[in-house]
Amino acid sequence: MTASFHPSDHANIEAFKAFGAKTYVENLPVVSGSEIIFISVKPTVVSSVLEAVRPASAGKLFISIAMGVTLRELENSLESKARVIRVMPNTPALVRAGASVYVRGSAATDDDCKVTQALFQAVGTCEEVSEAMMDPITALSGSGPAYVFVMIEALADGAVRMGLPRDLAYRLASQTVLGSGKLVRETGRHPGQLKDDVTSPAGSTAAGLSHLEQNGNNLCRMIHFPSDMLSAGPWNRPLFDAVKSLASDIQQHQSSPFVSFALDESPREKNEK
Repeated sequence: MTASFHPSDHANIEAFKAFGAKTYVENLPVVSGSEIIFISVKPTVVSSVLEAVRPASAGKLFISIAMGVTLRELENSLESKARVIRVMPNTPALVRAGASVYVRGSAATDDDCKVTQALFQAVGTCEEVSEAMMDPITALSGSGPAYVFVMIEALADGAVRMGLPRDLAYRLASQTVLGSGKLVRETGRHPGQLKDDVTSPAGSTAAGLSHLEQNGNNLCRMIHFPSDMLSAGPWNRPLFDAVKSLASDIQQHQSSPFVSFALDESPREKNEK
């Protein structure tokens, strides 16, 4: 394994050296000496980074985890014989519980897809999708962990208010979310049906759900998507729209009003009014 870093990124350089990787402070040697290259730089610099390694890119497999950068943009920055796969992972991959999807480029082979799937299944789940799905998936599973963390925090805060120690509240809240997600995946049943299984007539769960439905806007924690989300470049517009759509759907679904969303208009939308 080889990896390149900014010269000032001493922490990651030493971390990679610790498990036997060769490290460089320039990208071209990494691409020249590798068959599979991960693109894991900021989206705004992907084009310039790939243009710099273009002479060594032919015949290589490039796997991009750069958010919002399309296959066309990636392929246009590389030699025509380079193969590209675009992946959207999420942060639970850090504990081997990630939810990843990938899209194959025009030159990617079935073997390339098998390799990609095997790599990301080592840290969670991985499925092939069409590129048209990537922006909504980024809003759902890419950003989704943040929404779930807010819900866990809200559940734990309520338990602490009722007298539980905070560490116990976090353990119970997080395990509840983990177990509930596993129940949905492994049973294949609709979440509404599983909710009904927990909700006894005139019981405490029914009372809690009723209170949430009636007071959702007062209980919510606000997640703010500012208009300068668009400032990084035009590639961000479809993602912003996807997040906005998902946020609106969740806000309107008052059976689960743990989270509400405030979305600024973009400067362009404001000027059009």
